[in-house]
Amino acid sequence: MRLVRSLSDKAARNESGLFVAEGRKMVGEALAAGADIDRIYLTDGGTAAWQDEALRSGLAERVAGSEMERMSHLKTPSDVLAVIRIPRYEGAAALPAGELSLCLDGVQDPGNLGTIIRIADWFGIGRVFCSPDSADCYNPKAVQATMGALFRVSVGYGELDAALAEAAERGAAVYGTFLDGDDLYRTELTADGVIVMGSEGRGISPQTALRVNRKLLIPPFPPERHGSESLNVAAATAVVCAEFRRRALAAK
Repeated sequence: MRLVRSLSDKAARNESGLFVAEGRKMVGEALAAGADIDRIYLTDGGTAAWQDEALRSGLAERVAGSEMERMSHLKTPSDVLAVIRIPRYEGAAALPAGELSLCLDGVQDPGNLGTIIRIADWFGIGRVFCSPDSADCYNPKAVQATMGALFRVSVGYGELDAALAEAAERGAAVYGTFLDGDDLYRTELTADGVIVMGSEGRGISPQTALRVNRKLLIPPFPPERHGSESLNVAAATAVVCAEFRRRALAAK
């Protein structure tokens, strides 16, 4: 029980190679995706269809509600909690060629990060690559915000400069959102490439901006209107991804 509770801490997650997912939906999504589940804990309230088999196989065990409360990372504990092994993607390209990928430059809020992973899953983007100063996608808040998308989207961490340089060298379009960019709705967009999204406070860093070869602007409506200074990074990511996919469908 103590190990489960300790997984709220990044150092403990890194040392053990484990993270926590809570709730029937999250655990069901993990099972459906073939995640490497170490242990499932259930209270008497759990009634999902897969639970009997998990109990019979020894993968799951029943615990008292008070024990679940001590293990849970949620304000209101669920009746199902799973401890899952962090996947490793050795040998996988940071930003694969021939598809659309997301690159996050210092997105530090776990909720935003988790929502962006969910957005990536919705729009069929299988790879999200994050700078080292981005939030940890296995933070409990980030995990819950993905709503299960974490089990379908490959998330990696590393130096953006090298990854973006490699992508640009092979001729990939590297997009980023800027106030002086070209109107998202009026400029040409490719079906593949990399979309870079910046941090909540400073946007895309100057160093990363040097690797962007196609600057985009999400315009307000109407264009001359002066309202909010910017969009939340997760909202902006959804707008950009939706337009890329709309263009791809229109081209077919």
